[in-house]
Amino acid sequence: MNAAPQQPDVPTQVRQTERAFDETYADLIDMSDFGNRPPKQTAPAFRSRALAAHAVRLMTGWTAEQAAECVIDGGQDQGIDAIAIDEAAARIHLVQAKWSPKGTATADETAVQKLFAGLTLIDSGEAAQFNPRGQILAKRAHELIGEKATRITQVIVLMGTEPPAPGVLRALKNGESEFNSHGDYVDHEFLRAPEVHALVREDQQSEPVTLEVMLRPWFSVSSPYVSYEGIVQAEEIATWAEHGNELFARNIRNPLGLTPINKELVDTLTEEPSHFWYFNNGVTVLCDAVDAVPASQKFPERGHVRLTAHGASVVNGAQTVRSVIDAAQQAEEAELAQVTVRFIVTGGDAEFANRTTQATNRQNHITERDRIALDPVQAELMADFRAELGLDYSVRRSELEPQGDEGCSVVEATCALACAHTGSRFAARLVAAGSTDVLWERGGSGIYDPLFRSVPGVYEIWNAVKVLRAVRTALRTEREQYTGRAAAAVDDGAFLIAHLVFRWLLAQDAGMGEPDQTLAWAAEAVAQAPGVVKRVVPVLVQVLDDEVGPRTSVQRLCADPGQTAEVVTAVLAVLDGGGAADAAAKYRRQANKPRKTRRPNAVHVIVDSGALDEGAPLNLALYVQPEKDALADWLAANPRRALAKWTNTNRARPVVWAADGLSYSPTGLIARMWELAGWEGRPVSNQGTARWATQDGETLAGLARRLLDSLEKDKDAE
Repeated sequence: MNAAPQQPDVPTQVRQTERAFDETYADLIDMSDFGNRPPKQTAPAFRSRALAAHAVRLMTGWTAEQAAECVIDGGQDQGIDAIAIDEAAARIHLVQAKWSPKGTATADETAVQKLFAGLTLIDSGEAAQFNPRGQILAKRAHELIGEKATRITQVIVLMGTEPPAPGVLRALKNGESEFNSHGDYVDHEFLRAPEVHALVREDQQSEPVTLEVMLRPWFSVSSPYVSYEGIVQAEEIATWAEHGNELFARNIRNPLGLTPINKELVDTLTEEPSHFWYFNNGVTVLCDAVDAVPASQKFPERGHVRLTAHGASVVNGAQTVRSVIDAAQQAEEAELAQVTVRFIVTGGDAEFANRTTQATNRQNHITERDRIALDPVQAELMADFRAELGLDYSVRRSELEPQGDEGCSVVEATCALACAHTGSRFAARLVAAGSTDVLWERGGSGIYDPLFRSVPGVYEIWNAVKVLRAVRTALRTEREQYTGRAAAAVDDGAFLIAHLVFRWLLAQDAGMGEPDQTLAWAAEAVAQAPGVVKRVVPVLVQVLDDEVGPRTSVQRLCADPGQTAEVVTAVLAVLDGGGAADAAAKYRRQANKPRKTRRPNAVHVIVDSGALDEGAPLNLALYVQPEKDALADWLAANPRRALAKWTNTNRARPVVWAADGLSYSPTGLIARMWELAGWEGRPVSNQGTARWATQDGETLAGLARRLLDSLEKDKDAE
């Protein structure tokens, strides 16, 4: 069992708050009085003003736009940074903000005295002594004080955690006593870094999903958890599309898109909607609360019931919901289908919700990788990636995983952390297994739990991911330089090579996990990676030949963690000594070497070798500039057009296009896309396998070439 995620320390809260303020208040806070001063001078003032607006939101629940209008910080602010006037509640909040980039802000007696001096001016109707915006708000505040018994709260917001000193509390008490001789009208409130940061994280959370549906027929269960079950028209379920993937927030995985199985659901919905209820298991929705309005109070279950489910999430039947939405877009008849839907009210019971999610998914093929979605550590990382880096971190299996600088998936993150670990055993296990499935084995002997026992830093993860990507890219180039044993070492030992690259880089600069929003460590490491890879590969092959034997494969080596550690130590020793310039020279590919024979069809090679799992995601990887230009707008109009899935069940058409769920050959699909995009200058033919890539960035053509080279190497060795 993983430990509960720890609360971030204050410097982390400061960094995340800075990023949030820059995103939320950049266009709302007036900084015109700073003119063209450099960012070094304007940034602290901006964040102090944003902090004042943030405090207004904390006290009132107002929007960022409304709160920003309350900020008067600047010349002649009379010690008050924001004046928030809630006329309906007869409440005034006077805010004084203290920003600290180190999270060490504290209150002081002088600032408190200035705050009371500003309140005295407002109370006396001397608004003219404030700056222009302050005059408007001070005048309104004075008028409200004169009209009704108005409460005034002096809010001191600090980007720090220290409690107020006794002198500060004394100054507050003395000041309040002067105004409270006829009643308790003036009080105070302290807000500190944790409260400020909590609102930042709340802002980054999606709004809870609310679903309204009509069940007929239906029945209910009252205990131990209230639930409703009945028939819902597909027409209503189709409207759930507006919630996007937030609809599946508690699910183990997102909808998998138009896989061959899901296409059968869509076909039934569009062609035989009246049969859909018989062929489908239905949908389970968990919700925090539900409002039920039956058509009849005396005989409620004789008619329909209108449900409003708050905080709703589909935890089973995501593929059904996705198929209903897709089918409704294709044919109106699909909306006539009926679907069994069950609503279970958890009342915020997280443990019961997780147990229900797992139990209701047992009938589906759920992998250990899917179960990781319920780990609270992963939920914390998703929030931290957004708050610290402004990036996406995907945990559940879905077809729209972050690409490039958008972020990364838990698969990439775990692979990167495994390779970057100080010991070689995790990288060795990945190599020996030949699959990332080994990542999700639980327990101390697995990979996942040691890496995620506590929440890893997002800088460590993101920097590691960027380096692993750079290593993989470099290996594709380096692979072309070798044949035989060296080529096989690159093909099979990518994770071990990545581990060696990490060990070398971290020996030069161990700052991979340091919180640096400029990501300087990653930039330098990525720049060095190709050169390090070029040194590591030949040295690794030479050490394998000398220390292990010329006929032992990398995978066989990695099955022995102890021997792998010895090889890693030997390789690093050679690298530290300057490397061996001619290492593995005998394996270098000879220029102009004649090709043996025409190579087999790339698709057949991949299918026959089982190199890609059923449903493996594919991404469009265009490389010809005129083609990129011609398809750019068409692809941007629908991101699904650049996505597909691999299937081993159809050798002639192994690519299932996410845009329509139909099967194509790689070349046939590219030709179809050119046609739909209206590219008038399109060529007569294309190499489709060179335009579709796996999650690792390797094209189908490159994958097939690598597989064939490995086969040829094995034949030569016989």
